[in-house]
Amino acid sequence: MPRTTGRFLNIRRDPHSDELLARGGDAEAHSILQRAGFVAVVRLHETYHRAPAGLTEDEESRLATDAIGRLRAVGYHVDCDAPFDTDARPAAYPTLGASVSHLAERLREATDTAEAADILTELTAPHDGILAGFEETLGALAAFFDGLGDASDPYTARRLRYLADEYVRVIHSDLAHTREQLADRHAPHPGRPACTEQVPDHEPERSAVCAGPPPPRALPAPAPPPVGATHLRR
Repeated sequence: MPRTTGRFLNIRRDPHSDELLARGGDAEAHSILQRAGFVAVVRLHETYHRAPAGLTEDEESRLATDAIGRLRAVGYHVDCDAPFDTDARPAAYPTLGASVSHLAERLREATDTAEAADILTELTAPHDGILAGFEETLGALAAFFDGLGDASDPYTARRLRYLADEYVRVIHSDLAHTREQLADRHAPHPGRPACTEQVPDHEPERSAVCAGPPPPRALPAPAPPPVGATHLRR
């Protein structure tokens, strides 16, 4: 069986630069590394992670050990330098991003436009929707940079406000319009018939009772040419 490289990582000190580097892994592993404190380095053909600048060697060791424990706790295979090895397996909790991604799962199962509109409202609600919260977060981050002190910080703050004003608001407005269209439509999805059978979700028969539409009928294969037809000449 081929090895799934996305489940394997190396966290070691580079022998030439002495930098603490984490290589390998998939998007989930990269999320874990960044939540542990690593910084992404994006190259043309590779994304790897390094320790933040300014850490002591002990702080880097704790960073690596924490990341290794988190990765192994969810099934990743991590090769590492001996000082970073750990038997710790900290508990993994659902992230805020994962709860937002659950909306995609609900949309994939939506059977009519009203259901899709309800799900989309979680994104577009003007007071407490996800996009409103995202815009507010960008504003708060801009305010944080306003008082941070470096010469480039005011530029970063202006850039964040520009993103909120010019991009997030456009996306918010567009999706709100889409949500209104869905709410007015009152139509079932033709490829997703609603299941009306009273079968509990945990019952294995549910997949048979609430089956999706049948696959399209395959056309019969054309008959083969008569024997010797390829040798006929005009």
